Amino acid sequence: MSATPIGNHLRRLRFEHGELSQEALARAVGVTRQTIIAIEGGRYAPSLELAMRLARVFKRGVDEVFFWQEYSPPK
Repeated sequence: MSATPIGNHLRRLRFEHGELSQEALARAVGVTRQTIIAIEGGRYAPSLELAMRLARVFKRGVDEVFFWQEYSPPK
């Protein structure tokens, strides 16, 4: 299980988007390649602003790029 309950489709979307490299995606949204690697690997949940920038690159909604891996409402 990954460290964050937020999953993503970044890897698939990068390949559907002309095999966009992690480096090119990072440059497009203003972060480092290491940040993209951490997000793709589920070790880092992006801020809302970064999630929106990533979604914009792929012309998708945030909820089409990111999803809850598991969700338990607060009690």
